Amino acid sequence: MFLLRGPGALCVYRRAGLFPSLSRRCLATKAYEPLRILFCGSDDFSIASLKALHEEHIKRPDRIASIDVVCRPGKKVGRGLKQIREVPIKAAATDLSLPIHEIDTFRGWTPPILPGGPINLIVAVSFGLFVPPRLLNGAKYGGLNVHPSLLPDFRGPAPLHHTLLAGRAKTGVTLQTLHLKHFDHGAILAQTPAPGFDIPNPDTCTVPDLLSLVCPKGAEILVKGIREGLFVPPVEDAGWRASEGDGPLIHAAKIKPEDRHIDWEHWSSLDISRRNRVLGPLWSKALVANNASNEKPSFQHRRVIFTGFEEVTPLKGCDKFSVVPGLPFVDGTHPIDATKGKGVYVFTRDGKLIKIHQMKVEGEPNADALRAALKARMVGDRTFYSGEEGYTPFYNPLV
Repeated sequence: MFLLRGPGALCVYRRAGLFPSLSRRCLATKAYEPLRILFCGSDDFSIASLKALHEEHIKRPDRIASIDVVCRPGKKVGRGLKQIREVPIKAAATDLSLPIHEIDTFRGWTPPILPGGPINLIVAVSFGLFVPPRLLNGAKYGGLNVHPSLLPDFRGPAPLHHTLLAGRAKTGVTLQTLHLKHFDHGAILAQTPAPGFDIPNPDTCTVPDLLSLVCPKGAEILVKGIREGLFVPPVEDAGWRASEGDGPLIHAAKIKPEDRHIDWEHWSSLDISRRNRVLGPLWSKALVANNASNEKPSFQHRRVIFTGFEEVTPLKGCDKFSVVPGLPFVDGTHPIDATKGKGVYVFTRDGKLIKIHQMKVEGEPNADALRAALKARMVGDRTFYSGEEGYTPFYNPLV
């Protein structure tokens, strides 16, 4: 029997139908000189990748000769801004005894020249600053990035949040090159095979839950890409894009406080529940009295944060309030007695009833929702009856 030999033989056998379970890529590991890595990171996702690279450095110093870490300076926080909150990766790099460079801009900054030569690979994971072309062109092998999504879907700084907000049941990780002009537009070198891996309990999964899942997978795809030399030119784009039926791509924009502002006119009960789970306590604005209770009230809109709520079965005769989503009401008659344990309720756009257990009115401590509403004089003075039941609405809908 005649046997083919050489680096291309495996692919020939693969095309002939032999060894069908082998990868389609059939790429031999590319040779490269020992890597002098400049690692740019910040959070737990980047820490996982840094630790994996450091472990590879210890095992194979011929493959990874050195690692220098770049992070942003700590920020002043607390009363009087007297405390410094360091970027988490700084402590991790210190524990690993790695050189640390704290910078808030790349302008005017030059990577160190090491005994073995200049930095030849830049790795940026959850860094936040754009690595300029000057540095990427100065590194022999350019730059790499690990992104916790199946690019090009969920490009942007908050892919984990937006993956959960979109209700996805699967996700993945991507190893890409650093683009010279744009975030998350590099060549995709490796990626979780379609359709991705399962998100456990997607209806209850939180960002920390998802982070704990993608951290080791991101570290694994980075080290595997290093071992295979996927960054050595010419690079091959290994990205995939599924069928048109998968829907439009989603941009994972930075999460802002306004993203927690409830849009009563457009958000369903599922939207509200999901955002509360993913983003944290949601808020709205309500008319709040701003003078003494024995005077004619004068009102202003103040922020109200809902720190505890749940969807409940509609109360008897309260369906009239569903016509105005976002109009809170109390299951009691005016004047309301806070000692009788009545609750605060509000309907969503899709007719679901939410009971608010706890809320924080701007300028006041977190409290039982009814007590907080009465203290802020948010409850109106008119009762609506339905049979024996009486309901008292707030002065105006939440906005």
